[in-house]
Amino acid sequence: MDIRRVPYDHPDAVKLDAEVQAEYHVRYGDGGDATSMDPADFAPPNGIYLIAYDEAGVPVASGGWRVQDANDEGNRDGDAELKRMYVVEQMRGRGLARRVLAALEDDARAAGRLRMVLETGVKQPEAIALYTSSGYEPCEKFGYYRFHEDSRCYAKTL
Repeated sequence: MDIRRVPYDHPDAVKLDAEVQAEYHVRYGDGGDATSMDPADFAPPNGIYLIAYDEAGVPVASGGWRVQDANDEGNRDGDAELKRMYVVEQMRGRGLARRVLAALEDDARAAGRLRMVLETGVKQPEAIALYTSSGYEPCEKFGYYRFHEDSRCYAKTL
């Protein structure tokens, strides 16, 4: 597996983002994640975006983090927000999400971020299991979906 840093607007990132948005639509019945996303948010030193490629060079997993500091959406100074963690269906169960997550945590820690935070939903039990088994604990809600009943937020000290 080859994990590469790419811009958030890279064609492979756009492809995987469309796939994760389609999955959100199936699971939640709406138009996907409406959180504001700007490619500049994932440009170092403000964050990174990673894609895992299989041996044939096909993009199979993604994830990124972006700087969040204290704001009116509930973030704290030093936060790194995890976004767009995704593994294509046929590659699930092989530890790819865990590898991408570890790489993102290492990078955010090296960038001086204090805490990794994320928002997910109750209809993503696989994501919740990944995060809780990786040391994430429930935290105060933040971000676009902080007032939504199905939203769950987690944090991990880096």
